[in-house]
Amino acid sequence: MKSTTVPLFKKTERLILRHLEPYDYENWSQAFSIMRPPQSTWDETNWVLSELTKAKFKEKLKKEAKRRAADSAYEFSVFRQDDGMLIGHVSIDGIIRGNFQNGIMGYRIFNNFWGEGYATEACAAALQIAFKDLKLHRVEAFIEPDNKPSLKVAKKIKLRKEGLSTRRVFWKKKWINLLAFAATCEDFGIKYKFPPKSK
Repeated sequence: MKSTTVPLFKKTERLILRHLEPYDYENWSQAFSIMRPPQSTWDETNWVLSELTKAKFKEKLKKEAKRRAADSAYEFSVFRQDDGMLIGHVSIDGIIRGNFQNGIMGYRIFNNFWGEGYATEACAAALQIAFKDLKLHRVEAFIEPDNKPSLKVAKKIKLRKEGLSTRRVFWKKKWINLLAFAATCEDFGIKYKFPPKSK
């Protein structure tokens, strides 16, 4: 399945999910430079100025476009509708087609916007994009067992826990376990139809 040439776009009650565009540079550079200090083990700090140049931003846009064209990953920046502020991002990555039709969801809301329910709203919208627009059958998410905020988000967007994935990812110089969550389109009342085989 080839990526659509039409930019994917999703509006929720308070948010807009879409791909970054060249005119987003100032918003993007500001968002990654005004965060509070890390608030948890899983949080990140501000980016250094050398990573927030226009050249780096253009490089990021090219990489994202290349991955969309390859139908391997889609990253959606999350903007507030009321003021246009970039507040985070959510992605559908690691896409496998064929008999799998599967993708992995990840997300991040910048810590100065925590506690407003934005992560739940953005991730619920990303599931709709995955099933309705990208035509995936299954979406997975992997979360550290102690990451209670992300576990709450998974529950709120109706992902089911499937078990512990042992030594799933190498992070901070060690292999760590992650809890596996998933949903299929049928869980949301969407009947799956395989795309026609390419000739």
